[in-house]
Amino acid sequence: MSRIVRFLTGRKGLWKQMQSVFKDREQKGPLLWIHCASLGEFEQGRPVMEAFRKQHPGMKIVLTFFSPSGYEIRKDTPLADHVFYLPLDSPRNSRRFLELVKPSLAVFVKYEFWFFYLQELKKRKIPTYLISARFRPGQPFFKKYGAPFRYMLTCFTYLFVQDEPSRELLEQLPRLLLPVTVAGDTRFDRVAEIATRDNTPELFRQMVQDPVLVAGSTWPQDEDILSRLMDDYPTLQLVLGPHEIHAEHLASIRQKFSKWDPVFFSKAQTATAVPRVLVIDSIGMLSSLYRYATCCYIGGGFNRSGIHNTLEAAVYGKPLLFGPNYQKFKEACDLVDNGAAVGFEDYSTCSKALRKWMDDPGLYLEAGNAAKTYVAGNTGATSLMLQKMVVPEQ
Repeated sequence: MSRIVRFLTGRKGLWKQMQSVFKDREQKGPLLWIHCASLGEFEQGRPVMEAFRKQHPGMKIVLTFFSPSGYEIRKDTPLADHVFYLPLDSPRNSRRFLELVKPSLAVFVKYEFWFFYLQELKKRKIPTYLISARFRPGQPFFKKYGAPFRYMLTCFTYLFVQDEPSRELLEQLPRLLLPVTVAGDTRFDRVAEIATRDNTPELFRQMVQDPVLVAGSTWPQDEDILSRLMDDYPTLQLVLGPHEIHAEHLASIRQKFSKWDPVFFSKAQTATAVPRVLVIDSIGMLSSLYRYATCCYIGGGFNRSGIHNTLEAAVYGKPLLFGPNYQKFKEACDLVDNGAAVGFEDYSTCSKALRKWMDDPGLYLEAGNAAKTYVAGNTGATSLMLQKMVVPEQ
């Protein structure tokens, strides 16, 4: 089923579903509404939901998504009491949604700007926050035609941005006087928390052996490069976690790596031998597997949308490799600048970087330490945000 079909069919019966849940909402106490575009934004919103759960155990949490990829994977998350698609932005939908849900406060994650929802939240004087946001000069907020976009910024009670350049851009907007704090990115808190525990299956531990390259969220172009690395590095084990695990992609991986007889983890029963290529064909394992890597490869660098989550690997103090489309990701740029990662253009530059780390233990340790230090130095965003988020008395 295509994404657009899932987008449309997922919203069928949505109002009826919400009405059955919220028909007696006024009697149920405080409620946090948090909205994420997709899965990546969910990971940024997750530490905030966890912190609210801890500080306000009686508060209900409603989580909404725009994208099917976020909703379908996280619709059963225990962090929220209810998970829905957000009805499309319109004056009628925004009024209807807020009258049903009656949030005490609202949190939008990163790049979510919904004009009518924000306008209606402002009219109702509901505290509204934007978290983990980044702003760039090319965005509509900073253009001559950007008045409606600038208006949306005024609907937020507080804007929490990731970096100083974002704050400076917002403060240059004439006559707005926006309440802005550089809080950082909540994903640092999330990966730091994950790293404190190891939920890796014992079977996986038995199936890995140094040196091992853990490649996460890979696409076909990444896998072309990885198959060449396997030829050129005969002692290297590859743990491959593809971004998409549908049958067609897994069949392509099986064929591409056929000479090494790849083992698919979901089919493995016992660790009779250490496979050269181990394919992780299930959701939810990847973030803890980077712990066992010698080096890490982050997929997506040849796609227009760019690379996937680098912090999940960097938190363990591992050197990182990823393709060329990483410039719009601040943490990836920082890791490259700090010597913890290499953003490569082609196979040759990828192999050269890996060779340096594998042949020089000093350079390898230096890169790994730089990665770990960078993550540790950027935690604390969630705590700072919660200090300024006000839960109105009911």
